[in-house]
Amino acid sequence: YVQSERQASGIYLKYAQQLIEQGDAYYCFCGPEELESMKRVVAGKEISIYDKRCLRLSKEEVQRRLDAGEPHVIRFNMPTEGTTTFHDVIYGDITVNNEEMEDLILIKSDGYPTYNFANVVDDHLMGITHVVRGNEYLSSAPKYNRIYEALITNEEHQKLSKRSGHSSYEDLLEQGFVTEAIVNFVALLGWSPQDNQEIFSLPELVKAFDYHHISKSPAVFDITKLRWMNGEYIKKMDPEEFYEKALPYMKQVLKRDYNFRKIAGMVQTRIETFPDIPALIDFFEEVPEYDSAMYCHKKMKTNEETSLAVLKEVLPVLEEQEDYMNDPLYESLSAFVKEHGYKNGYVMWPLRTAVSGKQMTPAGATEIMEIIGKDETIKRVKAAIEKLSK
Repeated sequence: YVQSERQASGIYLKYAQQLIEQGDAYYCFCGPEELESMKRVVAGKEISIYDKRCLRLSKEEVQRRLDAGEPHVIRFNMPTEGTTTFHDVIYGDITVNNEEMEDLILIKSDGYPTYNFANVVDDHLMGITHVVRGNEYLSSAPKYNRIYEALITNEEHQKLSKRSGHSSYEDLLEQGFVTEAIVNFVALLGWSPQDNQEIFSLPELVKAFDYHHISKSPAVFDITKLRWMNGEYIKKMDPEEFYEKALPYMKQVLKRDYNFRKIAGMVQTRIETFPDIPALIDFFEEVPEYDSAMYCHKKMKTNEETSLAVLKEVLPVLEEQEDYMNDPLYESLSAFVKEHGYKNGYVMWPLRTAVSGKQMTPAGATEIMEIIGKDETIKRVKAAIEKLSK
């Protein structure tokens, strides 16, 4: 890594020296004290505009100081008269007086490029055609354009590899967002299609996107909307691909041998990001502490007393049941409901609460019971009966 970084720095230095030969850059040997003396107050704000004193050094003097190993930087030679104008697709023509632009440092005293210079060189070598930036950078864009224009007067060179570094895109990937959702979301920041469609495949997005219609108003990064959009992409994901991505998250909280594919099928339509998974399924491993008030459900017409009675009645059915696959279980419990003249939810609500200990679960009672198996089901129902009896 260090070697490749040094090689890259050598390439930037090569371009900086090229600008020196063109007269578009120069060596600067000024130290901290000299730079401090150039500060002045303008409109109540202290600014420092370099006065180009090192630009006036002769070639011989420059070479002598370089040979002597004096610390130095390389600065860009900004024009001091006239104006610089560039065209922004959203804001139109932006014009800045050249006298307001300082001689930016291109190469620091340690031999490494500044971000401003490396950015321009990289964009040139990688063939970047359009740059999307926040409107707070409008005033500084002419400086970069000046460097770019000075740079592209020369022949094309071999491409450099892309800059490495931690980006917000990588952060979002680590937070469980999928690439397609991130691209979709970013495309809609400050732009909206004419038909207000929000979920796009990449080919659809390429066809529909038109940067000429980007809004001038600053875009708002709505994490809630990104989560929703990510959830939509997850729902449409191939089940096998989802299973492979979800498995590490499931194994964070489930340590025993489970049917992980079935659990993945339960959660795929119920999450927005992959890190949502552990909190949704941890009850399979162990029932959490919960309030018995959870058995009270107005719509299901259940409370602690009715739930206790139902669980006691249904326990023998669960003990006699041999096949704990979902369909046979549901069939047996439906027969129990019909036999006693109950509503389905009157039985299933307390049963689901007993085996999960959660208000919200990714599946119904019998699906949960299939995953945890007969012994664990009986154990949890008995524990619930004891809890309600107190």
